[in-house]
Amino acid sequence: MTTPLHPREVLRSTGADDHWLVPSCEHYAGDLRKLQKALDLQAARGFDFDVTMDLEDGAPAGAEAQAVRELVTFVNQHPSFQPGQSHRIGCRVHPYDHPAFADDLHCLAFDLAAPLAYLTIPKAESLEQAQASIQMAAQVFRAGNKAVPSVQILIETHGAVRDVFSIAALPEVRFVSFGQMDFTSAHGGAIPAAAMKSPGQFEHPLLRRAKLEIAAACHAYGKIPTHNPTVDYNNIVQTQADAEQARWLGFGRMWSIHPDQVAPILKAYAPRAEEIAKASALLLAAQAAQWGPIAFDSELHDRASYRYFWGLLLKAHAMHLDLPQEAQAAFFQS
Repeated sequence: MTTPLHPREVLRSTGADDHWLVPSCEHYAGDLRKLQKALDLQAARGFDFDVTMDLEDGAPAGAEAQAVRELVTFVNQHPSFQPGQSHRIGCRVHPYDHPAFADDLHCLAFDLAAPLAYLTIPKAESLEQAQASIQMAAQVFRAGNKAVPSVQILIETHGAVRDVFSIAALPEVRFVSFGQMDFTSAHGGAIPAAAMKSPGQFEHPLLRRAKLEIAAACHAYGKIPTHNPTVDYNNIVQTQADAEQARWLGFGRMWSIHPDQVAPILKAYAPRAEEIAKASALLLAAQAAQWGPIAFDSELHDRASYRYFWGLLLKAHAMHLDLPQEAQAAFFQS
């Protein structure tokens, strides 16, 4: 009897698996009180979302050096952020041309107790500036005997949108994020303030174009696009609707700026029960057919669609969602 082939043996990765497995929510916290809430919630939820220490907008002007040291000291003492723990913590530093940029890097590289999941670099003006900031970060982290973190480039300027495909192609970049409010401000009033929130943020042509360029660039190079937050942070219904729209536009995850936004974002990105059921049944049928083409629900399926549904099951498994017992045993038995 032939042993059934596992999807990983047959469905050659196209680099898209990573999109399914990375947490769908990135939560920003810029002061000690917010960071405490974020880290406690992250640990309570089983590390199903990322936490980003925000040094750029979170640090008071003129007190940047003090802010980074306070945040790093606090994080080092939190029980979830210890070597060997399953923490998911990143950091947004100051822009490359800000006097605090080098100090941020030095403190993170030399004083942080465990590796960062990613480093977010804001306000790149061009491909060249993104490259220079990445190179400097790598040098500092190596000097501190720390693993060089993956990089997230925050697209907030005209030049960054112009160069977004080249930026996404950089091997150090794993995420590309959209800073919508700064990008709107950079237009000098040409984009109205109403477009900073829904429905305008999805309808204004300049914003929609920028978002589609970011998403397309990321998918072209196997990177993960991250959508901006819902500014109306008390409206969780709007948050979930925005997350669903962001997902429709091709974004792999979304920021939150309030703890109450985490759950609706994750819900928007989670595969639905009916999607999980279909993916499970389809892949089990494909496995029984040795991964050749099959007819399923009056539709033709082959390895092109199998890859999509396998990614969906990977996402569901990573989010600890319920899978049919047969699919769990066939594809995820340890």
